[in-house]
Amino acid sequence: MDLNLKGKRVLVTGGSKGIGRACAEAFAAEGAQVRIASRNPPADGKFDAKAIDLSVRGATEELARWAGELDILVNNAGAIPGGDLLKVDEDTWRRAWDLKLFGYVNLSRRVYAAMKEKRRGVIVNIIGSAGEKLDAAYIAGSTANAGLMAFTRALGGASHADGIRVVGINPGPISTERLAGLYRQRAEALLGDPSRYKELFTNMSFGRPGTPEEIAAATLFLASEKSAYTSGCILTIDGGLSARSN
Repeated sequence: MDLNLKGKRVLVTGGSKGIGRACAEAFAAEGAQVRIASRNPPADGKFDAKAIDLSVRGATEELARWAGELDILVNNAGAIPGGDLLKVDEDTWRRAWDLKLFGYVNLSRRVYAAMKEKRRGVIVNIIGSAGEKLDAAYIAGSTANAGLMAFTRALGGASHADGIRVVGINPGPISTERLAGLYRQRAEALLGDPSRYKELFTNMSFGRPGTPEEIAAATLFLASEKSAYTSGCILTIDGGLSARSN
């Protein structure tokens, strides 16, 4: 299927690895002009990359100026640590939200303004299924993701008036370095051997986590003209996890 993405100017934040890297690779394979942003860009030089910490005030403005005119923005940067209300202190909570929640909002504000002048553009927010299947043991992440879901729906419900679409994707457990690290810790605690972490995947849907490439494929479709009547909605890709009653 030709998604008509050739020549589209795309910025992917958190594009050095995991879902962000998979998105960048997939857009490039479709002929898009891809730029990525990351605190630690890859050294392979495959993409025009900017090293930047989006949790720092003013960084989103700097990134928007560097990226220039865009057709598609993929907000993906940010990993919020786990922990319950008593474990996650205020400094940790604020740092995590400055990067992910406010990073998405502030970069969207800058890019949206430029897209509005052209009356075209797409913003895809990679959020996370913890925003709908709330978890007190991941309270900072669940709360941020729920907020970003509301942000995506509110903005995407009105953006049609400016010729812009805003959509979101909620990935569930995805096979990334971060997930592997978390499950190695669990395997050491539960099984006494961190190398046995894949044994803990058996309770996941289809007996495995999702892949970054599966999220990237959905991102491309939602950003493409094949999905031109889609805005203000969120696609959940978690193997049915959020639909379970327990």
